Amino acid sequence: MKTIVQKYGGTSVGSIDRIQNVARRIIKRKEAGHRIVVIVSAMGDNTDRLLGMADQISKNPPKREIDMLISTGEQVSIALLSMALQEMGHDAISLTGSQVGIKTVGGHTKSKISEIDDATLQKHLKDEKIVIVAGFQGVNEEKDITTLGRGGSDTSAVAIACKLQCPCEIYTDVDGIYSLDPRRYAPAKKLDAISYEEMLEMASLGAGVMHPRAVELAQKFNIPIIVASSLEEKPGTIIKESEKDMENTEITGLAIDNDDVMIDLDYVPHDIKITADIFDSLAKEQINIDMISQTSPHENNVNISFTVPKTELGEAKQLLE
Repeated sequence: MKTIVQKYGGTSVGSIDRIQNVARRIIKRKEAGHRIVVIVSAMGDNTDRLLGMADQISKNPPKREIDMLISTGEQVSIALLSMALQEMGHDAISLTGSQVGIKTVGGHTKSKISEIDDATLQKHLKDEKIVIVAGFQGVNEEKDITTLGRGGSDTSAVAIACKLQCPCEIYTDVDGIYSLDPRRYAPAKKLDAISYEEMLEMASLGAGVMHPRAVELAQKFNIPIIVASSLEEKPGTIIKESEKDMENTEITGLAIDNDDVMIDLDYVPHDIKITADIFDSLAKEQINIDMISQTSPHENNVNISFTVPKTELGEAKQLLE
């Protein structure tokens, strides 16, 4: 029996009606003869709501407690989806990141998956249960819940697919990968297929459908990803190894990133050690740096510019001031 991993984002499970719709889609695949693992995000804007509550209590809450708080969003989703599947007559079980064996390293709110112990997962699949997993989270060596940061649920889904060596299906509110954001540009063209390399470029430049961490992981283990809509039955886009007929001179797509900001450092002494110290201090705090540029030296000074996620701007400024 073929195993598939599916992931449903926050919009796809944003209401009880949509959770029931997702349950019916899962059952359809199950009845077609598949073993199913489903990774789920928090409902709608639930994570933002939880962070807003934390902000009312503290302007600088401990990151460990933030992880404890926001990980509950996915736990609500998995429990409700499991209930919906059971109500429809199918055996299902919900598991948190730690229960399914996702082990993490790195700091709170932006940890990375180090390994997956799939013994529990395999047991439930052998028992023909539909396994519903909380995305975006795992557990570290201290047994603390950690979250994976931006794109965490995509990364959870692809990591489990890599462990199981099976395809990964990402369901969202758009029906595939487009040459432009179809929610903003009507002439956008849907792509039937796109290579890992092209998807990485688009994702790193702001295409919000897939996170680059998830694409990198899929490429490393050669796991195909299908991106499709959870709201309508339409063929999606497959992300896979480049093929000869995909290697052409046409532009695949354009991406716009509104989630990054640029930091400009002016009159930095032209000394490679100083530049290295700047980026080393940011790397130690796991601040994600994207584009970097540097001017030519003038009077032994240079200007350095680079982009960071808006959510990490405050932390970056504190380190640099």
